Amino acid sequence: MDLPAGIWQRLLPTPPAPHRAEERLRLAAEELGPAFVKLGQILSMRPDLLPHSYITELRKLQSQVQPLPFEEFRATLVTELEREPEEFFSEFNPVPAASASLAQVYFARLKEGGQPVAVKIQKPGVERSVQIDLDLAAWLAAQVHKHIDALRPFDLPAAIEEARQGMLRELDFRTEARNQEYFNALNPQPDQVFAPRVYPDLCTRRVLVMERIEGRPVSDPGLPADQCSALAGHGAQSLVRQILISGFFHADPHAGNVLVTPDGRLCFLDWGLAGHLTRRLRQALADFWVAAVEQDAERIVQIAADLAPANARPDLRAMEKEVTLALREELNFALGEPQLGRAMLRLLHIFGRNGIALSRDYSLMAKAVFSIEEVGRALDPEFDLRRHMPPILRELFRERANPRNLARRFREVLHEALLGLQDFPGELRRIVRRFEQENPTINLQHRGLERLDDSLRVAANRIALGVVVGSLIIGSSLLVTTRVGPTLFGYPALGIIGYIISALFGLYVILDIIRHRRHK
Repeated sequence: MDLPAGIWQRLLPTPPAPHRAEERLRLAAEELGPAFVKLGQILSMRPDLLPHSYITELRKLQSQVQPLPFEEFRATLVTELEREPEEFFSEFNPVPAASASLAQVYFARLKEGGQPVAVKIQKPGVERSVQIDLDLAAWLAAQVHKHIDALRPFDLPAAIEEARQGMLRELDFRTEARNQEYFNALNPQPDQVFAPRVYPDLCTRRVLVMERIEGRPVSDPGLPADQCSALAGHGAQSLVRQILISGFFHADPHAGNVLVTPDGRLCFLDWGLAGHLTRRLRQALADFWVAAVEQDAERIVQIAADLAPANARPDLRAMEKEVTLALREELNFALGEPQLGRAMLRLLHIFGRNGIALSRDYSLMAKAVFSIEEVGRALDPEFDLRRHMPPILRELFRERANPRNLARRFREVLHEALLGLQDFPGELRRIVRRFEQENPTINLQHRGLERLDDSLRVAANRIALGVVVGSLIIGSSLLVTTRVGPTLFGYPALGIIGYIISALFGLYVILDIIRHRRHK
């Protein structure tokens, strides 16, 4: 807050610290309210910005809150559907089935068709409240970025702005409805995994009507061990296929968002946040995973460097050492229980700390893998994601090596090259014409010499002041020997004044040198 040092420490008592810094951050977010809870949940998907200990702690943020009475939601339901609820629902249970920071879910039955549905209604006034809290969070991030040098490379204001855009999209329930429809359209194995069907005609910005799913949590599926193991495999293969084949995946498949249905299927809930990967990113990710499993730190660093922004200048040798240590600690197959998701989170933080900020969707992917591994272990203590990756990787590599795809990519490259050659003569003519018609100048700028220039200027000033002081001392000494009046304390006054002025100048030079530590 830019308060002078020492004042606020006296005004505010120092509280005891029974919790670690990570725990205090989570508790503060929970006390600050819905927007900060959501913000913390979004930041928990950014391992390139925060250390793994903070990521793990922020993942504990819970959105469960005290439910509000249905009367406060009825107006929203009527406004969004533009009719009374009784015209759409033959039954509507006013007791909420779930209550979160942004919405509440109610169970109902459609009047037309009689299907049981779940109705998700946004809390009244929550959008305005979130906007205000996000403005406060942006201000706090700017202050942290300004005053804490260690966190400046992570560019927290940009991260908060990205989180703001994500939260605003999540407030539009139509996005969640589209994501669920898109997943079900791409899903090749609906007999194993699926998302609830949505009713687009009843979905608006603040109301989402979808199929009601009866199921049990993955922590207590109530199935034999062999069926639980198969379910864990189905969930893992589905997520890997979403990431590597479809390039569209559920960004937060934690245990609370996955249900085991009575017919032995997995249902993915809460599609408000989804990741998107381009073909190039999907192929690089496949190489990334293979290199991680093979403990090839050099290959991992090279892939990350290829995907890094053009202005990134990381120390690749130092990164290789950090990546090697991370792989040995998180993917040590000899010790058992290797965790690919945890390793990906840690690697992304290493990259971010070294100036390689990969795509936000890579962070979402790492978080999704981490979550699905937790779900897999909840269903099967012996779960190992590596066993379910090879079929999907082979399918992706076949796609990359398919002659038809190779020929198509070759045609694309050839087409772009021919277009470039076609445009080259015109570009060359424009350059020549500019030289003919204008008087172009070349500006040379020496970079890194600013400190030298400042040092030379300060040195010149000190030398000049030193010459003035010396001249005053010599002149004053000559005046003192002449015994010319007026006198002061028996000596010529002009000489005494000259001594005093030279002493003041000399003292100023000494204090300035000490203050700026130039004596070192």
